[in-house]
Amino acid sequence: MPIANYNIIESTLREGEQFVGANYSSDDKVEIALALDEFGVEYIEITSTSASPQSLRDAHRLSKLGLKAKLLTHTRCNMEDAQVAVDSGVDGIDVLFGTSSYLRKFSHGKSIEQIIDAAQDVVSYIKSQGLEIRFSSEDSFRSNEEDLMRVYTAVDKLGVNRVGIADTVGVATPLQVYSLVKKLRQSIEADIEFHGHNDSGCAIANSYAVLEAGGTHIDTSVLGIGERNGITPLGGFIARLYSLDRKLTEKYDLKALHDLELLVARTVGIDVPFNNYITGITAFTHKAGIHAKAVLNNPETYEILDPQDFGMTRYISIAHRLTGWNAVKNRAEQLGLSLTDRQLKEVTRHIKSLADEKSLALSDVDAVLYRWVDGCSETQDEPGIATESVN
Repeated sequence: MPIANYNIIESTLREGEQFVGANYSSDDKVEIALALDEFGVEYIEITSTSASPQSLRDAHRLSKLGLKAKLLTHTRCNMEDAQVAVDSGVDGIDVLFGTSSYLRKFSHGKSIEQIIDAAQDVVSYIKSQGLEIRFSSEDSFRSNEEDLMRVYTAVDKLGVNRVGIADTVGVATPLQVYSLVKKLRQSIEADIEFHGHNDSGCAIANSYAVLEAGGTHIDTSVLGIGERNGITPLGGFIARLYSLDRKLTEKYDLKALHDLELLVARTVGIDVPFNNYITGITAFTHKAGIHAKAVLNNPETYEILDPQDFGMTRYISIAHRLTGWNAVKNRAEQLGLSLTDRQLKEVTRHIKSLADEKSLALSDVDAVLYRWVDGCSETQDEPGIATESVN
């Protein structure tokens, strides 16, 4: 099924607050919410207003920022929590109830019939207050499918805006996700939201499978932070869509992603991983000689993402034994040095020999190139050992 309209429900301020290093201040929440709004996400989900007195105060504060994104809060399916959420100033409420045998036995102890009865009361109340509402099962992929369909059909008849599917422990595969969403899409009228954890590395693939099957809303967090290994990372999800059709991500300010990730990383006390989608320090670094030659001729040979669209820079790594003469030629041209192809091949062999003996920095390669231009191709005392930087 072609992907049409979809929305991102950005949960850095809800799921992300469950990350072990996240201890947001109220000012942190405001700064992150404004950055998410600048990026252009459609929804920002915040911690349950019943979690603590400060969480409720923060909801009131965030609701007054004038965000373009809709503000959602997350709550259990009981009337007391729903009433607190309704009075917090948010635009919508995400209600959840555990449906797996694990949660029904070891968490809340309710039957499917009791879950549906509770949903009837809470959903009807929230709708009567004019707020948007989603009803989600929890641990959906370890729940009985027949039970799930009973719950989803019942809340769909109550008029919820969305039903939610949650891969709470990250156990689902893309094929399982596609199958369930496809069946659900044929059975209900409401939109379909997906919340996927990344314990087994499938969160991005599962989120994309949801859209292929007719789902409409995907939960993400910046850098994927959340409980345990977190959920679908915003940047990774954007990379997946962009790589297939750039028009799918045109509605977002892609150049704002880098600063957004740096902000969240700093706030929770981590570094952006070196191999992070799009913004990692090596995301657009090319090293192997064959790769470098092709990228210099046409970047799309080895890049599915255009770094310029994200405000990033491509980097050709040349100070190593794998370098090729085309990459060395490109560096010489950057320095304004004139060398014949024969000279460039000779200097490349020399660089490779040096790299077999010690680590080189880009400045070491530049020094060799300058000496070659000056007519000195003999091995001399070479620059000191250094490590090439990709900054």
